[in-house]
Parts: sequence; structure tokens; C-alpha cells
Amino acid sequence: MTEIRVPDMGLVVLVGVSGSGKSYFARKHFKPTQVVSSDYCRGVVSDDENDQSATGDAFDLLHYIVAKRLRRGLLTVVDATNVQSKARQSLLQIAKDHDVRAVAIVLDVPEGVAAERNAARPDRDMPAHVIPRQRRELRRGMRTLEREFRRVHVLRGVAEIDAATIAYEKAWNDRRELTGPFDIVGDVHGCRAELEDLLTGLGYEIERDAAGRAAGASHLGGRTAVFVGDLVDRGPDSPGVLRLVMGMVAAGAALCVSGNHEAKLVRALRGRRVRLTHGLAESMEQLSAEAEEFRDGALRFMDGLISHYVLDGGRLVVAHAGLKEEYHGRASGRVRSFALYGDTTGETDEYGLPVRYPWARDYRGKAMVVYGHTPVPEAEWVNNTICLDTGAVFGGKLTALRYPERELVSVPAQKVWYEPARPLTAPAGPGAAHREDDILNIEDVLGNQGVETRLMGRVAVREENALAALEVMSRFAVDPRWLVYLPPTMAPAATSSLPGYLEHPAEALAAYRDKGVARVVCEEKHMGSRAVAVVCRDASVAAGRFGVQDGTTGALYTRTGRSFFRDPSRTAEVLDRLRAAIGAAGLWDELDTGWLVVDAELMPWSAKAMDLIRTQYAATGAAARAALPMASGVLARADGRGLGLGDLRERIDRRAANAARFRDAYARYCWTVDGLIGLRLAPFQILAGEGRSWAAERDHEWHLAMAERLAGNDPSGLLRPTASVTADLASAESEAAVTAWWEKLTAAGGEGMVVKPLAPLPEDRRVQPGVKCRGPEYLRIIYGPDYAEPANLDRLRGRSLGRKRSLAMREHALGAEALDRLTGGEPLWRVHQAVFAVLALESEPVDPRL
Repeated sequence: MTEIRVPDMGLVVLVGVSGSGKSYFARKHFKPTQVVSSDYCRGVVSDDENDQSATGDAFDLLHYIVAKRLRRGLLTVVDATNVQSKARQSLLQIAKDHDVRAVAIVLDVPEGVAAERNAARPDRDMPAHVIPRQRRELRRGMRTLEREFRRVHVLRGVAEIDAATIAYEKAWNDRRELTGPFDIVGDVHGCRAELEDLLTGLGYEIERDAAGRAAGASHLGGRTAVFVGDLVDRGPDSPGVLRLVMGMVAAGAALCVSGNHEAKLVRALRGRRVRLTHGLAESMEQLSAEAEEFRDGALRFMDGLISHYVLDGGRLVVAHAGLKEEYHGRASGRVRSFALYGDTTGETDEYGLPVRYPWARDYRGKAMVVYGHTPVPEAEWVNNTICLDTGAVFGGKLTALRYPERELVSVPAQKVWYEPARPLTAPAGPGAAHREDDILNIEDVLGNQGVETRLMGRVAVREENALAALEVMSRFAVDPRWLVYLPPTMAPAATSSLPGYLEHPAEALAAYRDKGVARVVCEEKHMGSRAVAVVCRDASVAAGRFGVQDGTTGALYTRTGRSFFRDPSRTAEVLDRLRAAIGAAGLWDELDTGWLVVDAELMPWSAKAMDLIRTQYAATGAAARAALPMASGVLARADGRGLGLGDLRERIDRRAANAARFRDAYARYCWTVDGLIGLRLAPFQILAGEGRSWAAERDHEWHLAMAERLAGNDPSGLLRPTASVTADLASAESEAAVTAWWEKLTAAGGEGMVVKPLAPLPEDRRVQPGVKCRGPEYLRIIYGPDYAEPANLDRLRGRSLGRKRSLAMREHALGAEALDRLTGGEPLWRVHQAVFAVLALESEPVDPRL
């Protein structure tokens, strides 16, 4: 029995004459989806698998399918004769283009067997000369197969082919089964003492040999160290670093990838011609003082280091100089070169060093990429990548990243061991002085990829909606560095069947009870304009956390991301009072943050919507109040003359009364504002702060308590609390109390309430994050003065809520995702991806009255 080992991600090329059994072999050992057959492709393009005139098109299709599968990292088996070297070269080039390994499996059967099999196939009429010709070509090609493929398996005879088995082998860089936790260590460069200090600080116990030298280390908590390469050169003790790391790797306590300095040292130790620069001379001198046995072991260790590791189910990639997403898990000279040296622009800077292409700026991969190679003063996250080379050998510090905690741990260098060619504080290249990685690309939102969210999976965005959002966001929105969240829309409660009501608490409470929710909180719904406040403790926080250095310390913006006030000084005044209340309430220290994102309502409605009120609502009310009394008077005179128009007059009088109530309804939410006098801001949710998304972590009772503390610590009266009651959905008395509270609230001119579920929530079904239940008089503004007339109400009860509910759920998921990404320290473009999608969804065709 012959075991054939093939890569679990790569290309398998079957080679053999017609009738050698390739198709049977492929069906026996591989999944149908893994096999790409030339006969099948010929049939696809011509409806006849034996139509030789379609061979060119068939192989075009075959190559296209192979390329698509290899791009996606899928094992692909090519079932074709492939006896000619030219045919194989096309396939090998595709494998090379996608940086995967290619193996060949040759099925070598006697010519008579192949001829007999072909003769037994009624659908195949093959000339007698074909198989001998193919066999001659196979014999000639066997001479070059070993040079073409990394591995060639030759199965001779029917018995050996039938006895063969297939075994899959992972790439050496594929260690997805290792989930950590890890401590990823930046470039050491011979700084053995600093490495010992760092490992000790991380909780590792140093193991020493008989001579007292560090020869290994292990972590009592089971953590694994991962070294990003460049263990050697420049520093005082490269052999000491090698001895320690080699011991850890041998014991299974560490992993290590190759750095460019290890690669160069290996060539030097093998006697190759290399320039003894950049610290190589020092390493060679230090190693010459070591025993030959140690030098041989160090050479084997460094020569065996691979280019990169893929860890934790593909969520973590470690490579010395970083790695683009399309190279993750791949194996080729191109991949190794990028992993060791990065990508350069071909230019040199003023220090004579190559200018590195800022690949991390354009990185959009899901895996976190941790690397070193180019020294930086501080380790910073750029698009879910981070460089840990903080220049220990140049007098900086040695840094490690704790994974998955994303915590950085550093120890200072004991001294400047090697003078850098480029000052450590100088920018590393173009774009290093500013955060170009914060820029959102339109491709990040468009297309089928959508936006991946924690709550709802992938949320799609239509291209036409995205283009409209792009116009708003690019022309009218606040400084994008403050635009970290947009609030979602909210669906109304199910339509009520009670006389005189379109919305009523009974339906809102019943909907949550039916979903398995035990308790809800009912919040007063303020009639104003939704406002998001981002406020920093001071200008230094604004500069350090948000990169805003113009002196502003926050923003106050609408649901569409526009600033509430044209005058920046007005925004500053509101934020100053909010900031003072946060400080007086002790929340900066209690919540351990220097900034907050607050969800609120700004009142009065007229402060932001005066033009809308004047042109849409006031005009309607004024016209009705002018025309209807006159019509009523005319009808009264006509009725007095015995024309029998009393019923019509009664309807007109009822409409006049409705118009007056319509005017009173919107007038309740309009009052004069002079500067901040008359302005009110009602916070109801503390969304996020440094490292924490309280929108996800705390229930609504906590948020309302925080809002009440803010209002209580604002002597100016700008901030006001949000009234609320809690309902036990298993208690009829509790529901009755909520209904009575809502009736009292709406009778006094309130808009209504918002009902939100309280934990625990059912895990097996999706629950609306909140529903609004608006009062009868407020709905008069929305649906018109006469909406409550029985005929109109019956018609409105047919309204469809499905789209609105779907929109509310999707926008809520996107808002939560934006906050998660913000507090998780992800780049701003990732936050904007979710924010932009909320804005785009606002263009969906949903009844605006809902």
C-alpha cells in the first residue's frame, strides 16, 4: 500500500494517458467539488465531453475554476491527461500566482490496459495512435516532473494504483489548532538581559543550565511565547538569546518565526558571501566563542524557522515584517520574502535606508497581524495590525503583546547597544506621521460583503443607498473623527384594535411577553431631536484618543451625522455643561474613562426642526383654521335656509376641532430658545467610554440612573432626566400601572413612551431593542388632523410594520457593532464601516410615519 501525501491547501495534478483511471482515482479519493475535469469542462462549453474542437475553451474554463479555488485556499485536483510539459506549465503558473504547493500523481498503466478501457467506453471513439503518442509524451515528461513539482508520486500498474491511499498534510505555517493564550515578543536583537526581564514580567520562570545561563522558560499559566524574529545581531548577547529561545521552542513553550537577520546569519555560517553589516559581524564574533555543538544547533534552529504562523483558528498571524491577507497560510518564495523583508517602494530615505511600503494602511483582513522589523517609538494598532519592534537594541524598549487580551507589556533597554542609522523617533516612512489607516474606502461598504455584526451577522447595504449616504457623510457630516456612532431607528408597537387608538401599551407589552421577556422598562419619549454627544474630559484626551488637535473636545450631532448648531461656540457651550455634570457626578473616575459617547434627546423640537414645522405643520394648521370656520359659517346659513346640510356642517365642525387639536399638538413642542436659555438635553444612555461599551454591558435601568445623576449635577438646568417605570410582564397590576402612567403622560402633552426589554433575554429568538408607543395627540401630527376619524383609523390599522422592524433591528446591530469596534481599539475606518451603513439604511423605502 502506497500512502500519497498531498497538501490540504494546494494543487494536485493527475498525470496519465487516456484510460489510465484518473477519473476513477479522483472520484475514489477526493470530494466531487475538489475535482476539476477537462472532460466536464469540455461538456460545459460544448454539450459534448468528446468534442475535441472545444478543447481550447474547455481548458480556459478549467484554468479559471482552478484559479478561483486556489485564491480561496481550496484543495484543487485537476483531472486531465497532463502528459505534456506545456500543459502542466499553465497549471503550475496558476499555483505559483496563488502561492500554493503543487504535487503530481502519475498513473502509469500498461498501454494495453488503457486501450482496453477506452474500447469499452461506447461514448469514446479514440484513434489507435492516440494512446501510444500520449505514452511517449508521458515518458519524455517524466524526466522533467521532478524539477516542475515539489513532490511527484508515481503509481505503476493497476494493483499499485488501487492500493494507494491519500493523506492530507497541513502547511508548516498552519497552527490554527493552537489557541493560546500567547505572549508575542518583538525584535530582541541580542538583548538577552532585557528578554529575561520581559519574560519574568510576563510570568515566565527562567530555566538555567549548569553554567547559570538562561536555557529555557515556561509559564505556570500555560501561556506560549511567540517570537517575531530578529533574535540576533547588533546586541551584546545573540548566543544567549538563541540559547534561551531554542530551549523554549524545544520544550513547546514558544514558537518562533524567521527574521531577515536570522536568514542572513544562516548564509554567513554556511560560508556564503554576505556583507558583515547591520550587526552581523558582532554575531559572528560572539558565536565564535561558543562551542561547536552550540553553533551547529543554532544553525539548524535558525535554518528551520519558517516565514510565518497562522494561529488561533486563523484569527492571528505572526510574521517578522508583516503579511498581506492574500499571503496568509501560503508558501512560496514571494511569501517568505514579504514576511522577512516587507515590501519596499524602491526608494531610499535620507538615511540611505529602504522606504517601506505601508501595507498595514491598506490591510482589511480579519486576522490580527503581529510583526516587527521596522523599529517604532511606540507600538500602535493600524488596521488590526501592530508592529512590536520598539527598538530595544537602539535604547528603546522590548515589547510584547499579550493575546487575546491585546495588552502591551514593555521593559526599557538597559542602554543604547547599537546606534541606529535612523533616529528612533523619526517617522518610518510616508504616512507614518498621520493615520491614513483611518480612511474608509467605499469598497469597505459596497458589494455583497456588507458589514459583519456581532448581533445579526452580515448586514447588506445596497449600492444606491450607499451612494446617497456617501454624499451626506462627505459633504455635511461633522469631523469624521467624532462620528463614531449613529442611533438606530425604532419601530412602533403593533397596531392597536382598541377604539380611538392606533398605538397602545397593551400591544407593546404583549409583544415582549410573547417573546419570553419577563421585564421591561418604559421610558418617557421626549419630543425633540435625537442627539449624540461625544465629549472628552479635556483637549489632551481629544488629541490622544481621537487625533483632534484643533482645541475642540467633542461633538453634538444628529441622526444623520450633522452638527446640531452652525455656530461651533454653541456646541462648545453645551459640551462644557455636559462635561461639568459628568465631572460633578464623579463619572470620569467611576467609569475610568477620559471620554464618553452619550445618547440623548435635544429639545425643543423647534430648535432643530423649525423650518419643517413652519412649512409643513404650521402651514397645514393655519390653512385649516382659516378655511374650515368660514366653510362652517356658509353651511350654517345654507342650513338655515332649509337646504338640509346639517350633517356636512357637523363634519366640517369636527374637522375644525381636529385642526385646532393638530395645532395644539405640535405647538406643545415649540418654544423660544435664546442661546442656551430654553434649551434642554435629556440623556438616556451612556453608550461607551475607554475600553467599554456600556450599551452592551449594562441594562437600561443603569443607563437611566446615570442620566438622572447627570441631570442632578447640572445646576444650569440644561440637562433633564428621563422619567420611567418598570413593568413585570407576568403581573396584570404592573401592566395596568404602566398603562395609567402612559395615559397620564400623553394627556399632559407628552409624546408617549419607549418600551425596552430588561435582561435576561431569550437566546433562541430575536427581540426588538425597543418599540415606541405614541399617544393619540402626537400621532395627529404624524398622520394628519383627521387621522382619528373612525374611517381613517380603520384604514391606518392596515399599515405594515415588517420593513420598519427589520430596519430597526439591522440599524441597532450596526450601532452596537460601531461601539464594539470603537471601544475595542479598532481603526476608525472599521468604526465608520458600521456608522456609514446605518446612514445608508436610512435611504431604504420605509414609511417615514412609522
